[in-house]
Amino acid sequence: MKGLIVRILGFLINLIGIASPRLAGRISLKLFSSPRRIKIKEKQRDFLETAFLEDVDIKITIDRPTNLTIKTYRWLGNRETVLLAHGWESNSYRWKGLIQKLKALDYNIVALDAPAHGYSSGSTFNAILYAECINIIAKKFKANIIVGHSVGGMSAAFFQNKYQMPTVKKIILLGAPSNFEGVFSRYVKMMGYSKRVARAMDELIYKRFKYMPEHFNAAKFSKDITAKGLIIHDKLDKIIPYSDAEDFQNFYKNAKFISTEGFGHGLRNEEVENHVVAFIEQ
Repeated sequence: MKGLIVRILGFLINLIGIASPRLAGRISLKLFSSPRRIKIKEKQRDFLETAFLEDVDIKITIDRPTNLTIKTYRWLGNRETVLLAHGWESNSYRWKGLIQKLKALDYNIVALDAPAHGYSSGSTFNAILYAECINIIAKKFKANIIVGHSVGGMSAAFFQNKYQMPTVKKIILLGAPSNFEGVFSRYVKMMGYSKRVARAMDELIYKRFKYMPEHFNAAKFSKDITAKGLIIHDKLDKIIPYSDAEDFQNFYKNAKFISTEGFGHGLRNEEVENHVVAFIEQ
């Protein structure tokens, strides 16, 4: 049923594109960048409230000025600061298992809810915006290690390539997409958009960000990142192709690559957490 609804929606947007490609492009981009805000359950809220909570008000100007309030969670420790960046339609609770392991080792832990996710404000989300948020939070809390899942990993790579923050010594990418063009093309294919609509989307992205989608290639950007890296990707990931991890492996020369099988895109598994902790402890 869900697939049918998606196809019907794509068909309707294609019809709009016949009369007005620009309008169809705006609608399709809006859908692409509008995550569902998943309600945080009581047990999740109870865990998050064990942290020191702080709202960080930020103003970001990329293609337009954007005011956001980003919710941050801190579990204080005496060792290096680890910043955790979740992925699409998730929130900081997804890190519970890793947070517990890092707390036991006395690390200083910071997690953030991405724009339009969790308790952060906003209705629009993309990796470029997220990278700017990570930059501000990483600076504020002097992050030494960044762990990003999915688009959180892509955004972490965007951030470090752009800002080269000297305090960041390690970056861990979990199931991260390597390039925006691939993410975009999978969205176009899923929705069944016509070439006219896809072209209109490309043109709007160029107008907003001054680059075409293929420019935003996290794997290629990673070749200029000097921080040590760890890439973990599951061979059976149905969301982000395993080949994306191989792209990172080709360009991120200062990174270790670990392949898993059977944990899917979420990679929520104690084995994965142990790999992450072991890398942080090195």
